[in-house]
Amino acid sequence: MLDDLHSGALYLPTDEDIVREQTLCLEKLYDFNATRPSELDKRRRMLQEMFAELGENCYIEPPLHCNFGGKHVHFGRNVYANFGLTLVDDTHIYVGDETMFGPNCVLATAAHPILPQLRAKEFQYNQPIHIGKRCWLGAGVIVLPGLRIGDGSVIGAGSVVTKDIPANVVAAGNPCRVLRPISEHDRQYYWRNNRIDPALLQNL
Repeated sequence: MLDDLHSGALYLPTDEDIVREQTLCLEKLYDFNATRPSELDKRRRMLQEMFAELGENCYIEPPLHCNFGGKHVHFGRNVYANFGLTLVDDTHIYVGDETMFGPNCVLATAAHPILPQLRAKEFQYNQPIHIGKRCWLGAGVIVLPGLRIGDGSVIGAGSVVTKDIPANVVAAGNPCRVLRPISEHDRQYYWRNNRIDPALLQNL
């Protein structure tokens, strides 16, 4: 039954083998969330054990919520997550280098069939999520199963991503829609009329 997590087929998450594996993962997650703010090295070691892949210099602020304790999560280098990140990692979640998450973001790979009779039997299916490099997801963003967000894109706070988002755009809303491309203007202004110091752009 564990293979069913990644097949995209309907399966029962109450299967004994699945529940046993999930419980072991959640025990580790509980310990991670109980660490003290001064125990950064300990957190790092724990995440390396919990996650499928964890690149260098990743920082995740507890509390972290994961269905499988990060077992199916693949983070690149320098990924930053503010508090309250929820990774519904019943199947794989891929996040590229230097991507940032604001508080209380949700990446949900799990879903349930529309037919009420199947939901009553507790059937579920999972689809992987792919988020590119150097993305920024603002506070409270929700990403639904099976979706992709391209490299460099910004997702506005509170957005619900229901379709794939291309690379290098600003997108926002519920449902999330592309508002504009990231442009030369964004190399001059970081917020409204506030200019970027040109010295900060050297070698970028």
